[in-house]
Amino acid sequence: MKTIMKACILAVLLGAGAAQAADFRVGVVDTERVLRESAPAVKAEKKIEKEFSGRDQEIKKLMKQAKELQTLLEKDGSKLSDADHRNKERELTGLNVNLQRIQREFREDLNLRKNEELAIVLEQANKAIQAIAEAENYDLILQEAVYRNPRIDITEKVIKHLAGEKTDNGKDSK
Repeated sequence: MKTIMKACILAVLLGAGAAQAADFRVGVVDTERVLRESAPAVKAEKKIEKEFSGRDQEIKKLMKQAKELQTLLEKDGSKLSDADHRNKERELTGLNVNLQRIQREFREDLNLRKNEELAIVLEQANKAIQAIAEAENYDLILQEAVYRNPRIDITEKVIKHLAGEKTDNGKDSK
């Protein structure tokens, strides 16, 4: 009798656990894709490109100048006097040192600005994910996964939500 009772209790508990598990909703978001394809990410990328285009042009101009000076030294170096040759080599060395410094500063500033803008986009994406989770009754949404089944991938919903489009369930994503 005790054994039958234990078996019944176990069956009830297992049934309750299975019922709870059936109601459990999980979603997965590919954060890298959101940071590449979402409207705020694309807008941030264009903003950064515009912001740094002047400095990029300056670097290209200096690179062209250094290349021209290098070519002059290689082709016409033997025609120059020793003093002129040394001056041109010093000028080229100084130009290369300056160019490397400017390129390093450019990369550092560019990376800093990209990180700032991506942090803003990531914050917006997290808010979108939270809104989708609440609206569609998700229990858990993961942003990093080794494997994600396309059935539970909600990345497209997040991208649409960030663009202000309607999601699959017909609700306005804003």
